[in-house]
This record gives sequence, structure tokens and C-alpha cells, in this order.
Amino acid sequence: MHDIRLIRDDPQGFDARLSRRGEAPVSDRILAIDARRRAAIHAAEEAQAARNRASKEIGAAKACGDEDEFQRLRRMVADKKDEQARLEEDARTAQAELDDLLLRLPNLPLDEVPDGTSEDDNVEIRRWGTPRSFDFPPKEHFEIAGAAPGLDFATAAKLSGSRFVVMRGAMVTLHRALAQFMVDTHVTRNGLEETWTPVLVRDEAMLGTDKLPKFGDDSYQTTNGWWLIPTSEVTLTYSVAGEILSADRLPIRLTAHTQCFRSEAGSAGKDTTGMLRQHQFEKVEMVSIVRPQDSRAELDRMTGCAEAILEALNLPYRTVVLCTGDMGFGAQRTHDIEVWLPGQDTYREISSCSTTGEFQARRMNARFRPEPDARPEFVHTLNGSGLAVGRCLIAVVENCQQADGAIEIPEVLRPYMRGAGVITAEGALK
Repeated sequence: MHDIRLIRDDPQGFDARLSRRGEAPVSDRILAIDARRRAAIHAAEEAQAARNRASKEIGAAKACGDEDEFQRLRRMVADKKDEQARLEEDARTAQAELDDLLLRLPNLPLDEVPDGTSEDDNVEIRRWGTPRSFDFPPKEHFEIAGAAPGLDFATAAKLSGSRFVVMRGAMVTLHRALAQFMVDTHVTRNGLEETWTPVLVRDEAMLGTDKLPKFGDDSYQTTNGWWLIPTSEVTLTYSVAGEILSADRLPIRLTAHTQCFRSEAGSAGKDTTGMLRQHQFEKVEMVSIVRPQDSRAELDRMTGCAEAILEALNLPYRTVVLCTGDMGFGAQRTHDIEVWLPGQDTYREISSCSTTGEFQARRMNARFRPEPDARPEFVHTLNGSGLAVGRCLIAVVENCQQADGAIEIPEVLRPYMRGAGVITAEGALK
């Protein structure tokens, strides 16, 4: 959410920064609503003051026996009460209109973020690993003999429809191994605190982490009002909502392995084959709560944590900075990590790490005290995938496939795979 004071101080500058995200100028509308709200508040306060004065004068008029003045003052008190109530309602209406407008505006990009309108304008900042040269045509994950028995899309469609999968045998073991390896790495090497959170949350948690009101269609809501989380970014970040943290508690670095749920609104026809884009999936999330001066460095640190998982699995990847037109709604700057998928002969996103600055903190009123007696300031929040488990499974299966349909298991995963080094062409662990 945006600071209305900054918009008042520099409306043209606000519009200019917002225009980098393809948004039309909006400061005139914001300031007009704000002026109407402030005028209503001021008028209500004046009505209250006049009512208080009249109330005090009623007693004097009664004591003097001035019945006409007494009745006039009584009418004035009643009129001012009604006027005050009307003005306060006007102020509340204007406040709600202002809040709704501000909540629907995306975050402002950092100056360093490249301008652009689509993913074609993203800027690659590094590349790791060399895609493997196959002596046979590499297949996509669902076509590989060793993976196919464990990826049951037909049963999933019978149970739930499209964009679901039932995993069996070696595939579900590999999926679980990847998640456990990610969590263990983030805890033991990267210093994140493992956390378990609910997957059902209230409106406030979704709004505080910028998923509402604009993107309600992208998530699932139960009939009694809970939301299924699109990612544990929601729960991990909102865990500090409404708090004033002491400076010595920062940084807070959290990780969680959870089920995630997305409606995939707007993705009709995209990645409908296989398990690249699912309604229900698992992700190991990273969230950091930091001081404002530390957030940019923390983004690089978080990105490095995600990259290290891919390097340990020996999966080639590239990291890009998203342009202004491709960034997520709440981001100030985003690093996407794209893993090499030989079956598609391209890089595909497997992690997105972003700093939101104080954008989310304002929405959920999360602050800290730089010093014990200092005025509270908003924290900065960051989030990133560390990694998307299903997409990582796809990358392992495709990059480690063999000519006969077997899949070689990366060395670091074997302790989690009961010591197995291969998934055979029949789908068994060996």
C-alpha cells in the first residue's frame, strides 16, 4: 500500500514512477478523494465543537429562565449531532474509496529495475551450468518411461479435473525427497527457521500480503470465507502483522514446506500437459523480515539460497531481473530463476524472489523500533521460492533421464531415497 503523504508531497513523481508499470496517472483522483475526506473530518470536528459549546450554554439558559434560548440551543445540539453523524459517514465513505483505490495500485519499482512491457524485456544477470548434450532426443517429464508409471493424470482427472496429478511410487518418493532436501538445506546452511503454518487464512492475511482485493480470482475461497493459500508467503509474512518488533529481532528468516493452491486464472491453454502448472502443488517458501536499509542485500542473499539448491542438484539455470512490465503486483524488484528443461529445450521459471519494500508492511501494519525509544518504522518484507517442488521434480527427471528411460538420482538426494541411485525404466527404485 502507498503512503498518502508521499503522494501529497510529490504527485507528479508518484504518477511518473507508476507509469513505469503501465499504469495511468492517478494522483489527481487520489488527492481529490483525500481532500474530500479531510474536509469532511474537519467539518465534523467543527460540528462537534459547536455542539459541545451549545451543550455547555444550555445549562446557563435554563438557569436564567430564558426558555427561547434554551429551546434554540437544544435544537442546535440536535442539528449539530445529525450534521456530525452525516459528515463522519461522508469521511468513512471517502476513506473506504481511497483505501480501495490505493489497495489496487501496484508497488513502485526501484529505479534500478529495467523498463519493459513483457518477459522479452527481462535482463539476464547470470547463468550457471551447461545444458547436457544428449545422444538421444530428450523427452518431457511425462513421456519418460521411468517417470510415467508414477505420474497418474487420468486418475487425478477423475478425482478433480484438469491440472492435477496423482503421484505414485518412485515419483512421490522423489518429490518428498526434494522437499526435505530443500528444507534441510535452508535450515542448516542458510539459517532459516523452519515453520509450519495453516493453509486456510482469513481475508486480512490475504489483503495484508497484497493478494486481495485485486487478485481474488486467482485463489480459492471456501464457503465459510477462508482462503486456501496460493503460497506460504501469505502466512509467513502475515505472522508479524500488527507487531512492533525490536531491532534485535531482525532479520527474521523463515521457511515452510506447504501445499499451495491457485486457480490459474488467465492461464487457459498454457502448459495443460504434464505437471508444470497445477491447481494444487507444493512449494518450499522463504520469507525475510528486515530493516529497510538491509532489504536490497537480503534479496541477493535470498536469490543465492534458491540458486544453491539447483547447483547442489547440478541443474543448469539462469537468473534474470524482471522488467517493470513483468514484475508481480507487490514487488519493487524481482529475480526469477529459470531452470533448464531439456524436454522443452528452454529455461522455465522455478523460483521468483522479490523485495516488496514497505508495501506489504503498510497493509498489515508491521513495524520495528530502530532504537528502544525511537519512533516505529515499517519493516521491509521479502519472499522467494526455495523452490517449487513439482517443477524441481520435472527438472531432475528431464535432466537426469537416460536413453533407456531410466532416471539417475542426483547424489545429494540419495540419502532421502533410501539409498537408491536410479529410478529404472519400469519406475522402480534401485
